[in-house]
Amino acid sequence: MLTRRGLAGFTACAICAATGLVATAASAQTPAATAGLTRKILSQIDGPTPGYVTLIAEVTIDAGNVVARHTHPGIETGYVIEGSIELPIEGQPTRTLKAGDAFQVPVGTPHAGGKASDTKARVLSTYVVEKGKPLASPA
Repeated sequence: MLTRRGLAGFTACAICAATGLVATAASAQTPAATAGLTRKILSQIDGPTPGYVTLIAEVTIDAGNVVARHTHPGIETGYVIEGSIELPIEGQPTRTLKAGDAFQVPVGTPHAGGKASDTKARVLSTYVVEKGKPLASPA
């Protein structure tokens, strides 16, 4: 049975979807476009604690592209789906990761996508970040 509250929520969601505002909070946290890199937000939920949001994103890095050094206002956990990436994380030795490898970047730690690959790379990343802050900032 659909209650008034349920109908109101459904209607709001339908209006948001129709106007393209479903991912407003995620869009606000997505950094300005970076040439050769795209982040597609797949899921977003508040938490795990007040003031934080958890995002799951598919990150695509075009062949021949190097990702600039940046930070996140929270932890990033990633899994390489396709291709390979060189991952220099401040304070750690640079690692070359290939499909099937996973990594974590500590809160606020500068990192980049090093040496350009000759093929496209895709990474599934989970970000647990402070709500309302940009997802990535130059470092």
